[in-house]
Amino acid sequence: MDISFDNNENAFAYKTDKELKTARFLFSSMGFQWVVDAGVRLTPFAMKTGLPVRGLIRKTIFKQFVGGETLEETGAIGDTLQKFGVDVILDFGIEGKEGEANFEHATEEFIRVINYAASRTNIPFVSIKVTGFARFKLLERLHEAPRLRSGIHDNEAEIDEWQRVKDRMYRICAVAAEKNIGVLVDAEESWIQDPVDRLTIEMMEIFNKEKPIVYNTIQLYRHDRLDFLKLSYRIAQQQQFKLGVKLVRGAYMEKERSRAASRGVLSPIQPDKQSTDRDYDAAVNFSLTNIDNIACIVATHNEKSNLAAVALMEEKSIPFKHRHIHFSQLYGMGDHITFNLAKAGLSVSKYLPFGPITDVIPYLMRRAQENSSVSGQTGRELALIKKELERRKQK
Repeated sequence: MDISFDNNENAFAYKTDKELKTARFLFSSMGFQWVVDAGVRLTPFAMKTGLPVRGLIRKTIFKQFVGGETLEETGAIGDTLQKFGVDVILDFGIEGKEGEANFEHATEEFIRVINYAASRTNIPFVSIKVTGFARFKLLERLHEAPRLRSGIHDNEAEIDEWQRVKDRMYRICAVAAEKNIGVLVDAEESWIQDPVDRLTIEMMEIFNKEKPIVYNTIQLYRHDRLDFLKLSYRIAQQQQFKLGVKLVRGAYMEKERSRAASRGVLSPIQPDKQSTDRDYDAAVNFSLTNIDNIACIVATHNEKSNLAAVALMEEKSIPFKHRHIHFSQLYGMGDHITFNLAKAGLSVSKYLPFGPITDVIPYLMRRAQENSSVSGQTGRELALIKKELERRKQK
């Protein structure tokens, strides 16, 4: 296996000196927890109240982690990535808007993104959030009440509301199946995840009979998700469909732990990082062991997990371009992984969100928090950027 994540020339070939210097400033700032905490608190407020911060946000954190405000802007980023053999997972960054009109609008936007992806040659997947077209409190109610999950429910209005959610999901997946574009269903908070899982598996039963179209996102920082992956596989075998999974570590750790502590219940999060790493690598192993029936996206910035997955592919004689295995990292992070995997001939993509700045603020705040909470993440990104700038200076 001749893959190294130390080749910075490969990793940053698509970035100009100016872009790297901006990234250096951004990751340097994220190294200070107080800066991140202040930004997370003040940025949404500043945007809502009309303070003149839009330009600053657009030139810094937005440009680093987001493809653009429109599909056209994002397309230019996609063209650049394609030159280096990197695909795109396109994500319309809409969150937190409720009401039937907004849900319908989000559904139509997801469909528009799928049609756009089908017009390009390097966008095999789009990402969707069920909370983009379903009321949060409805999902919470469905998750908490077993009798509702079994279909016994005396609230006719909510029965009709849930049916509308299912219809929206079906419309999205139907267009994706017609256009041969994969739909990656984002994970949500643990207290609304159950109905999202059930709905996603229902769509797999319909659309994944011949090939994977619908993918569920499994967060391995939850201590129950490795078992859930195996349960999902048993269901797929029984119902005779291809299981699609995107394997991630997780995105809501602090929120999950805080909520569990406030309610005096067991946290759904693993007790330590080692447990998360163990379950993540076990999930990759399980997926690759069943590669004929599981389509797996290894979505991680963990170098050891990526190298272990590639080594396992070689051990099991799985071709680098096997249609059931794909790697992915977030746009603006993990370039040393993405571009070196692409250079080695693996199928790899950047998860590329787009949308109006006001709509993607929640996503950007999560990126800031993730970089400050994941041990060594900011320092690693910053060190690689500094190393590449120094290499260019020496030329």
